[in-house]
Amino acid sequence: MLVIPAIDLRKGRCVRLYQGDPEKETVYGDNPVEIARQWEQLGAKMLHLVDLDGAFTGLSQNAKVICSIGEEVRIPLQLGGGIRSREAVEKAISFGISRIIIGTIVIEEPELAKELVSDFGESILVGIDARDGKVAVKGWTESSAVETLELASRIEQWGVKEIVYTDISKDGTMQGPSLEGLEEIIKKTSLQVIVSGGISSREDLASLKPFGNRVKGVIIGKALYSNQLTLPDAMAVFD
Repeated sequence: MLVIPAIDLRKGRCVRLYQGDPEKETVYGDNPVEIARQWEQLGAKMLHLVDLDGAFTGLSQNAKVICSIGEEVRIPLQLGGGIRSREAVEKAISFGISRIIIGTIVIEEPELAKELVSDFGESILVGIDARDGKVAVKGWTESSAVETLELASRIEQWGVKEIVYTDISKDGTMQGPSLEGLEEIIKKTSLQVIVSGGISSREDLASLKPFGNRVKGVIIGKALYSNQLTLPDAMAVFD
């Protein structure tokens, strides 16, 4: 199981938001490229990049930073946030991104999303961001009428193999992962899952071990940046 450090980008800086709220921002650095290098040096096997400006507005202010990270690190990168067109997917690939996460267009433009899954295969992951059992879109600023499990089942039929699952109520809280929602997806689909949100301790990580054959990775943000967990300690849980 991969431990994947998160680099959330807003106006060119590395930040963390509490439950996705742009008014509750903590800045962790003005040089995300250097932060990416540090995670690589500490042993990360993959990084999770989020373009928050893209997620909120559909227009990235972080393309230059994302491109620089792609040039500077050798480990695989996955990117989400505001990727709502074929052009955006192709641009991400040109920056060196190997895994692209789509979310809003899966709800709002399903035919385009299906085409992207068909054309780009396993390079496309779907982000399922859950709030009270429903899927949130547009940087979590809006809730759709689509239930989490309904969407998971739908995209599985499209040929999606892997999702990033986030319980928004847990994100940035360091209160542990949402095991109930995760378990439901695992029981009722064959999707591989990357878990995001709430991780604060080795115990939280250990709670994911029973799902080890289906949980491919876990994304950690605030716990790493606040030194509640170190990356080597987190990785050691699964070694």
